[in-house]
Amino acid sequence: MITSEMHATNHIRLTFKQDRHGLYGHGHHRLGPDSPDPLEDDASGVAVEASRPSLQAPPMYKVVLFNDDYTPMDFVVEILELFFNLNRELATKVMLAVHTEGRAVCGLYTRDIAETKAMQVNQYARESQHPLLCEIEKDG
Repeated sequence: MITSEMHATNHIRLTFKQDRHGLYGHGHHRLGPDSPDPLEDDASGVAVEASRPSLQAPPMYKVVLFNDDYTPMDFVVEILELFFNLNRELATKVMLAVHTEGRAVCGLYTRDIAETKAMQVNQYARESQHPLLCEIEKDG
């Protein structure tokens, strides 16, 4: 099945070849691999395989909250809801892990996002006059 898009592509290609005949092909009826025209780009006999670049997932970073003796638990839950989009139940579980284990991972992100989240949490905690500490660690 030939689509109008294929017609357009063929038309462009034909027009291009005709233009080259007009500009560079004086006296030539047909340009080909044996043509003396150095601008001809006929690549017959050459196998070209499209190569895909090998893509790798970017390294991931954990955003970690650390326990302290002064920051209220409700404030930690608020942080987790506000900056990490956790629902109340999950935010409470993470807050309890921070409280009982001394630290907890709030999320896993690419480096730029992890750094931004940690900075936002630390800035918000300082503005609210709490010593809560948030840092990032490379995963793995």
